[in-house]
Amino acid sequence: MTTSPANSTRISKRFAELRETGALGIVAYITAGDPTLDATLEFVLALAGAGADVIELGVPFSDPLADGPTIQRASERALKSGTTLAGVLNLVGRIRRSSQVPLVLFSYYNPILQMGLEKFAAAAANAGGDGVLATDLTPEEADDYRRILRSHSLDTIFLAAPTSDDERLQKIAGASSGFLYLISRTGVTGAKESLSDELPALLRRVHRFTDLPVAVGFGISLPGHVSVLGGLADAAVIGSALVSEIEKASTPDAAARALRDRMHSFKEAARHGLSRREALP
Repeated sequence: MTTSPANSTRISKRFAELRETGALGIVAYITAGDPTLDATLEFVLALAGAGADVIELGVPFSDPLADGPTIQRASERALKSGTTLAGVLNLVGRIRRSSQVPLVLFSYYNPILQMGLEKFAAAAANAGGDGVLATDLTPEEADDYRRILRSHSLDTIFLAAPTSDDERLQKIAGASSGFLYLISRTGVTGAKESLSDELPALLRRVHRFTDLPVAVGFGISLPGHVSVLGGLADAAVIGSALVSEIEKASTPDAAARALRDRMHSFKEAARHGLSRREALP
């Protein structure tokens, strides 16, 4: 069993609060800079105000291999608006003037490497970031990354997948802090109608190797999905469903309203899942 190193990030504190109450957390993903960084600030505050427990800020990248069409289009819009990693870090500082919601920088590794690990980690910590998820960085290649980020009290979050065998799950758990991000299915991100029938067994297997909170993502797009995860996972990650609301909205204000409404529906589903679990014998 792998335990998380002692820390006091906003992420670990929030998950400790959720565990104390038995509540399922909601991790909200949006692409920073879609359509502008000013709009993203409005969106983050709307999501936090509606109850998002953790917010992942996607750093747009020109070759987002793990992302489905919805988030790929969001990255394209963000890059066209001039969004850079430095701009996203500046945005984190702006968010911190108004909110203490836990923030994860969700990025491919190349922009981080281009900035330089030490410079990036110092800037992320000084801005008020809490953790980093580099989607294409494996634990085997992450020794320097983990050491430098953790020296700045940043959580290092890694991805586990249905294809991860027990040995690999143990490695991923050992490299992670804050929470472990479990991909619910193979393939790329995107909304789906139903969750995999294999997900409960996969979650039980993951919990054998870590006492970290486990957040489930990829394809979690409906309140019903969130209700099902109650009692199985520690959090549900909602991404494409929120990014789609931004894409459809006619103005940033309209998008912020839509995001608030969607977050309220997911939080209500999380409460329903909790009350249903409490009623079970």
